[in-house]
Amino acid sequence: MAATSLASRLFSLLLTFIVLGALFVETNAKADANLVRLLGGQAVNLWRLEAAREAKQATTLEFGRPQDISQAPLSHEHEETAAGEELRRIRGHWFRQPLDHFSNSSRTFRQRYWVNTRHYRPNTSAPVIVLDGGETSGEDRLPFLDTGIVEILAKATGGVGVVLEHRYYGRSIPVSNLSTDSLRFLNNDQSAADSANFMRNVKFPGIEEDLTAPNTPWIYYGGSYAGARAAHMKVLYPDIVYGAIASSGVTHATLENWEYMDIIRRAADPKCSTHLEKSIRTIDTLLAIPRVGRRLKALFGLANLQHDEDFVSLIESPLGAWQAKNWDPEVGSTEFDKFCEALDEPLRGHEADGLTYDEDAQLVSLPNGLSIDLSVFNYAKYIKENVVSQCPEEFGVEDCFGTFDDAKFQETDLSNTWRLWVFQVCTEWGYFSTAPPLDQPRIVSKLLTVEYESMICRQAFPPGEHFTVPAMPNVTAVNVLGDFGITADRLAIIDGEVDPWRSCTPHSEYAEEREDTVLRPFKLIPNGVHHYDEYGLHNITEEPPEILKIHEEMISFVTEWLKDWEAPTSQQRRPNTNARSKIRWAVLLVWTDINLSRSRHGCVLIQRTPIIVGRRKKMSSPDLCVRFCRIQPTGLRPVVKAILDFNGSM
Repeated sequence: MAATSLASRLFSLLLTFIVLGALFVETNAKADANLVRLLGGQAVNLWRLEAAREAKQATTLEFGRPQDISQAPLSHEHEETAAGEELRRIRGHWFRQPLDHFSNSSRTFRQRYWVNTRHYRPNTSAPVIVLDGGETSGEDRLPFLDTGIVEILAKATGGVGVVLEHRYYGRSIPVSNLSTDSLRFLNNDQSAADSANFMRNVKFPGIEEDLTAPNTPWIYYGGSYAGARAAHMKVLYPDIVYGAIASSGVTHATLENWEYMDIIRRAADPKCSTHLEKSIRTIDTLLAIPRVGRRLKALFGLANLQHDEDFVSLIESPLGAWQAKNWDPEVGSTEFDKFCEALDEPLRGHEADGLTYDEDAQLVSLPNGLSIDLSVFNYAKYIKENVVSQCPEEFGVEDCFGTFDDAKFQETDLSNTWRLWVFQVCTEWGYFSTAPPLDQPRIVSKLLTVEYESMICRQAFPPGEHFTVPAMPNVTAVNVLGDFGITADRLAIIDGEVDPWRSCTPHSEYAEEREDTVLRPFKLIPNGVHHYDEYGLHNITEEPPEILKIHEEMISFVTEWLKDWEAPTSQQRRPNTNARSKIRWAVLLVWTDINLSRSRHGCVLIQRTPIIVGRRKKMSSPDLCVRFCRIQPTGLRPVVKAILDFNGSM
């Protein structure tokens, strides 16, 4: 066992060393972030293998990294440009942000952003269209400045297009490592405050006009996690976010997200779903018989993978390719369709391989005495050829695909960017991809439990000196901002009909129906997967009908919104002293009239009926508790800050 652990550690260190080189040229940014969202520790294994593969393919590979490269000043001669001929003129710029918006700390970091002014019409009250970079490098969002939604809306309105990189992602890195303590400033409150501070204070290079909010209308766009942030920004900062568009916005956080795979099951080709359901029933049955289970895993090339949970998690990985579908073949993936085709392959050359095949029953008999359905045989062949083959020959499958060795997940250098979204999952968002209830059809194993999927949180983030990751994510910190029902004037909700994340959006089957209006658009793209509207063509009239339709509708409602915009008067820009007096009253109430107690997570609980804070807004005791939890109060000052932030969010 000790030898196995040592081999795993060496394997991890080797891949980390390779990825360190890739980080300098940011090749690892292409590693599949969707897997990290879905598969916990197994996803980290696959992320490392993919990042190492891409690093080896990079044309330039420099081992080592200049100290704090993310914050190194860019000279005029060497200022970075986006990859690709169309985007090479769009240069990255920097905005100074506080590391902690809710303390008196003087620590700052530089947040990266890009600006496209090709359609900018000065002094016309044209908007700033800002795209939230979300949980990836901002460079991955730059195509949307050229052919995607930012370009489309900026062209229609004469506005300025902006991509704003999220703190900790890409090169907007405020820390020297990704330990638990270093990541404590990666949360919803701090990220939203970044965006607000940027909007209020940015001075765009080469533009003389004051385009800060609220003096200029800002339209905030985001897709997926960034879509939820777009909706949250409209709710939290309505004074500066004039309009927002949440595309596939996951405004509902949840511990278990079994619906993700169930949406795929229902939306996929029925033949493919039938193959998957049959395969998983067989696999779960055989794994329950230890000797037979080992022979089954051997068929997949995984005989020496110790834990069955790791096995079923690994074979789930092809399903994540559904999310990579796109209406534009230039950016979309067809891997899910290839996987389905592989499951339906007829058996060829079986006699030479020592197999016998009962065509009527579609059963394959193996030399080891095991008889299985043809779809399972094909499933095993696909996994062996496309997934297991990624494991270097000098390492065993336990080294590559085992997840029970804690040491594999405790490297904290900056190359381990998988830690970023996983930290957000473990602290506030959840979304652990589990099996559905036992009475539901399923295409993933029943062994995928929340206990297994969340194991990565304990392994990767041991308690720090200043921060402890909760036993389970505090999803209420997200849901208190509106959940399925999040709504506001000039907040557009756009989702995809067959998006696997749909159950976490306002178009969820658990959400109430809404009317689609110009002031509050509520649109579902037929056959759309994940934020389909974010992508576009240079000539949008060449887009598929359903995509052209949604883009024309977006242009229409945004231009209608802008007709109602009026520049704020000096009185409107002045702080609301009356609201501040209400805040002081609320703080006094918290500390003199409410019984405070500590929960098992150290959160301040309020044992009283709701109180009014700010603009006629009632929040219940649990909601106020969440606001305090997120600040992690240790005294009067953090609680006061929580109330201030809470009031400002009305």
